[in-house]
Amino acid sequence: MKQLELIALPGLPMVQAGDDLAALVLAAGIALRPDDVLVVAQKVVSKAEGREVLLRDVAPSVRAEELARETGKDARIVELILQESVRVVRVRPNLIIVQHRLGHTMANAGIDQSNVTQEGDERALLLPVDPDASAAALSERLGCAVVISDSFGRAWRRGTVGVAIGCAGLPALVDLRGKPDLFGRELHVTLTGFADEIAAAAGLLMGQAAEGQPVVLLRGLRWSAPETPAAELVRPAQEDLFR
Repeated sequence: MKQLELIALPGLPMVQAGDDLAALVLAAGIALRPDDVLVVAQKVVSKAEGREVLLRDVAPSVRAEELARETGKDARIVELILQESVRVVRVRPNLIIVQHRLGHTMANAGIDQSNVTQEGDERALLLPVDPDASAAALSERLGCAVVISDSFGRAWRRGTVGVAIGCAGLPALVDLRGKPDLFGRELHVTLTGFADEIAAAAGLLMGQAAEGQPVVLLRGLRWSAPETPAAELVRPAQEDLFR
């Protein structure tokens, strides 16, 4: 009988800019195995990498001021959204959907103020510069596969769910084309978002509010496909039927 174990790492402190995230994970006291998968919330990766921005240092552009009036959002946050994006897709009150510089189509360029310390000046948190590289660095230090997860909404479904924005040591996508189904019929279109499934499973323990469990260990998972980065999960423009 196959079993998958999920463990939220205990006792992790509030992560600050410059912290050694791998060292904090190892200090949690759980011995990691080479076939383990560690899912790390984007927020703690971004914090450790110094991706917090003081809003008092942000000068909104004319375009940011226009979108701020249209959406009711802080013009400084809007400016950061524009800086992190390559295209504005949709706008409505309190929401800007963009194509992020990493390729993701997402709300507010992933910029967040929840669970970000607001002592003194207001701050906002940006996504890591290169989440796949961040995952690779952690994977090398920890000796196991790593997935960096973030919470995304879905265009045709309500609610957010964990997805992989970075990974190392495992396949982000598993190509099942050419494999048989239960009745021997050949699969022709099935690509499994393996890293996204891992991120979503870990999200059950991570939560979305004050749980304070940003790192989750998955133990018992097996795969045979070659390693690919999370960037492979972004649909290429030529496959986008809705652009």
